[in-house]
Amino acid sequence: MNPATPRAARKAWLGLAVLVLPVLLVSLDMHVLSYALPMISASLEPSSSQLLWIIDIYPFMLAGLLLTMGTLGDRIGRRKLLLFGAAAFGIASACGAYSDSAEMLIATRALLGLGGATLMPSTLSLIRNMFHDDGQRRVAIAVWTGAFAAGAMLGPLMGGALLEHFWWGSVFLVNLPVMALLVLLAPVTLPESRDPDPGPFDLLSAVLSLAAMLPAIYGVQHIAQDGVSVTPLVVMAAGLFLGYVFLRRQKSLAQPMLDVKLFRGKGFTASVTANTLGVFSMVGSSLFTTQYLQMVAGVRPFVAGLYALPAAGAAMTAAALAPIVVRRVRPAFVVGAGLLIGAVGFVLLGRLDGGTGVAALVAGTATMAGGITLVLTVSSDMIIATAPPEKAGTVSGLSQIATEFGGALGISVLGSVGTAVYRSDLAENAPGGLEPTLLESARDTLGSALDVAARLPRDPGEALAAASRAAFTHGLQIAMYTAAGLLALMALLAFTLLRRVRVGARAEPVGGTPPRPAGRPRPRPAAAAHAAPGTPEHGAPTGYGTGGRQGPRHRRDGERPAPR
Repeated sequence: MNPATPRAARKAWLGLAVLVLPVLLVSLDMHVLSYALPMISASLEPSSSQLLWIIDIYPFMLAGLLLTMGTLGDRIGRRKLLLFGAAAFGIASACGAYSDSAEMLIATRALLGLGGATLMPSTLSLIRNMFHDDGQRRVAIAVWTGAFAAGAMLGPLMGGALLEHFWWGSVFLVNLPVMALLVLLAPVTLPESRDPDPGPFDLLSAVLSLAAMLPAIYGVQHIAQDGVSVTPLVVMAAGLFLGYVFLRRQKSLAQPMLDVKLFRGKGFTASVTANTLGVFSMVGSSLFTTQYLQMVAGVRPFVAGLYALPAAGAAMTAAALAPIVVRRVRPAFVVGAGLLIGAVGFVLLGRLDGGTGVAALVAGTATMAGGITLVLTVSSDMIIATAPPEKAGTVSGLSQIATEFGGALGISVLGSVGTAVYRSDLAENAPGGLEPTLLESARDTLGSALDVAARLPRDPGEALAAASRAAFTHGLQIAMYTAAGLLALMALLAFTLLRRVRVGARAEPVGGTPPRPAGRPRPRPAAAAHAAPGTPEHGAPTGYGTGGRQGPRHRRDGERPAPR
């Protein structure tokens, strides 16, 4: 650690407690709606297309706007953007709770996505600028990651409890007191910070980033829901092309929205990839475990939520241990071990046999959550530590895009694997004599199969229900083993790509130090006064480095980068 690096005071830790509020809430909100969908369908009677948009519009808006909102926070102030997002999130929650039509609920879910896109990068970038000491920052990010993971695990419990006693709008109203508390406490506990020299805002880059993300997420999710077809593939291809145009534009700009040179660092690229794959597996598994508990094991939503408590405890424990372990063990071994632990959890989940016993499910989800949270905590810290403090919002947005895209890919890839196995098994093992239309409906989803079975006479209905549950369980097993294999492969890559990264070593600046133009005087240290209060300069140690040669010359403390 650099002895000149200031340590955070008590007020910063109070501010961290405030920052946990939106993280926990956004994470809960991402996982609670699925439990309310049957009640929403009965109340608002949306069409199948409208129901799909009710589900999809939130992650679409969230993923598409993260990078733009992170960049905007660097310019106007991260605390200001956080307060704007909290207000938007609260208003949208109130409107969503009392929506009287499917169209109104879709619009409010879009506004929720906008609010969430401002909240997530603001919280992480504020942490980057509040905690400059490497050890303190790692602890703060561990708390942040623990809150995010706990929200994902506790969402089903809260959703089940609310929906057993209240109407479906209650899952939105719980956001209001939390957002009100955030708006009241943030101005007195959180310091404002921004990029002192942001340069012009590139509207075209913002449009291109949104235009690239939305088609990509749309295509991935619709392949998971409807199978491979021409339309989602074409839409995905269009998104990838626009993403290529976006990256080409960033390379040509003097002050890009996203500095693509960050990806030259193996540590940064490996951290982003590990983060994406960790969320991929965690979100993809939840698609199966929630259905297994309610439709195969036959437990109530609230009881299903209780089964998630051990996983939430494992996630919070892993987040607390991560900053301690990474001080003693190289990041390559921590990340690699976390991925292997997660793979073991998926192997346990693959042992589910379709019976009512859920011991393997509880053990598997807890093991998986502990290992993946360990990975997410360390990789998130390495990603944000790479960023200069003045660009923390942009890199935080990129980190969250990796999270969102990983979740969408997890649902698509693992969901497609499970669906393919389910449809194949049910086609072979369904009871004879079923009408083709009923069999085709049963092959859509497990829920559809159970609905069809309930309308049939007793014997063929029970036979169809048993066959569909067995087919779903087989699909779950194959999907879980697929996730285990992917995590094991990523563990090998992490051991390789992160092997030279050490905690506490001075990190090499990406791309080296820009040369000082001829004839220009060397910038004076006094220029650092233009930076945000308490913000170290770009040349400060990040806490992660190769541990080898120092590479290009590092700027002295207080020295600003030379003009381009």
